[in-house]
Amino acid sequence: MDCAALEPSLYTVKAIFILDNDGNRLLSKYYDPQLYPSMKEQKNFEKNVFNKTHKADNEIAFVEGMTIVYKSSIDLFFYVVGSAQENELMLMAVLNCLFESLSLMLRKNVEKKTLLDNMDGVFLMVDEIIDGGVILESDPQQVIEKVNYKAEDGPLSEQSVAQVLQSAKEQIKWSILK
Repeated sequence: MDCAALEPSLYTVKAIFILDNDGNRLLSKYYDPQLYPSMKEQKNFEKNVFNKTHKADNEIAFVEGMTIVYKSSIDLFFYVVGSAQENELMLMAVLNCLFESLSLMLRKNVEKKTLLDNMDGVFLMVDEIIDGGVILESDPQQVIEKVNYKAEDGPLSEQSVAQVLQSAKEQIKWSILK
């Protein structure tokens, strides 16, 4: 057995994807460029995972040497992929954070239509939870705060745009003064 494969690493998540109830991709992010380098390989992997999990009542699967935790809701399937040696509890924490954050953002209406209508916020949310395969956040409230996705304001409210502009102005001012 390769000792390097068993070394602890921050790079926990290999991929994350959301499929509809027909197995079609709605969102996917692969964090390991060697895992499935082409779009065709990614889609074949996703189809294989979907075929093995969409009728099962389990929460974990082992497909193609990967540990996969998953959850379904109405007409969506959520997947978090890690290596074969990855801790399932860590992967499940990411999955639960993603699902609960989406539930908060979509006002508990986690279904395909509302997900597609709010895809910009969904991508921001995934980026707040995982960066390059490293888990950054596992608290849904923190993710929602960071994305600034208020239910009444929608994504990127005018206030958050103003805050971004103000921050950019301050950074420019400080870089000029240096």
